[in-house]
Amino acid sequence: MDKATEEKIGELQVIEQNLQRFLTQKQQFQTQMVEMDTALNELNSASEAHKIIGNIMVSVDKKKLQEDLKSKKDMLDLRFKSIEKQEQNMRERADNIQKEVMEGIKKEKK
Repeated sequence: MDKATEEKIGELQVIEQNLQRFLTQKQQFQTQMVEMDTALNELNSASEAHKIIGNIMVSVDKKKLQEDLKSKKDMLDLRFKSIEKQEQNMRERADNIQKEVMEGIKKEKK
């Protein structure tokens, strides 16, 4: 196997690690978004709103808390979509490199 093919295989391994990292981040964001949805649903039926700050719970304006949660959820959604785009680009790159590696191996066999 020539050096260029070995380098491409190494690059594929790095891409695979990055894809795994993206998957973990996406799962974390999904969990956080579900928590935000649950909190927003609970707030709709609640008469009062409280927020934990450090070791204490304080009373807060319900509408303000809803706005904060929606804002955080929107930010998570943007980050989630950004990671999905990066993941898609990385997969396309991996596919291209994999094709190049396979072509290189076929040429070596001839």
